[in-house]
Amino acid sequence: MVSDELIREIDEDLKRERYEKLWKRYGNYLIGLAIGIVLVTVGVVGWQEYQSSQRIAQSDQFAAAQAMLEDGKFREASEAFGALASNAAAGYQALAELRQAAALARDGDRAGAISVYDGLSGNTGADGAMRDLAGLMAALQYLELKNGDEALQRLKSLTAADRPFQYSALELRGLVHLSQGNTAEAKTDFTTLSDDSAAPAGIRARAAELLAALGGAD
Repeated sequence: MVSDELIREIDEDLKRERYEKLWKRYGNYLIGLAIGIVLVTVGVVGWQEYQSSQRIAQSDQFAAAQAMLEDGKFREASEAFGALASNAAAGYQALAELRQAAALARDGDRAGAISVYDGLSGNTGADGAMRDLAGLMAALQYLELKNGDEALQRLKSLTAADRPFQYSALELRGLVHLSQGNTAEAKTDFTTLSDDSAAPAGIRARAAELLAALGGAD
């Protein structure tokens, strides 16, 4: 006769396999979308900053470094953005640091990228939206590294109602919970998003899809 303990172990194994398959199916896709949203935001902010700074030499430095990034010269771009960030005006500094970290991440140096993101996130002199964006991107990097605890730590304050990236942060927190097999927490986050009419349509739709794949709200 099969013991109750063995039955529970088998049931847990089956659940774990289900969650891993679900994460494999949706995880990278959703992370990619989240990154896309963030990069569009950075692009808009960056273009506004660029337009307002045409008369200073830093605009040429930024454009040159951006060209390296677009050409796939990630290491060179990270160095150029780092040099710019070290002596740029406040707005340009934050933007250059975001780009520097992005270049490091694309070059495979996730630890270096996180270090830059964390530095910006903790810089009380930087714009609040830029700081939150840096925290969100650091969390994404930790999720890619399968370090959910560190990702959650950086998302802790970003999901508040008054934060500029609250919906992206809440979506990412749900993904982190899902990656860790914490289905109840993931369902809570996805339910909150799918029920919030103020959330962006794309995020609401993805949350509803994931919620359905997890068996619906509890």
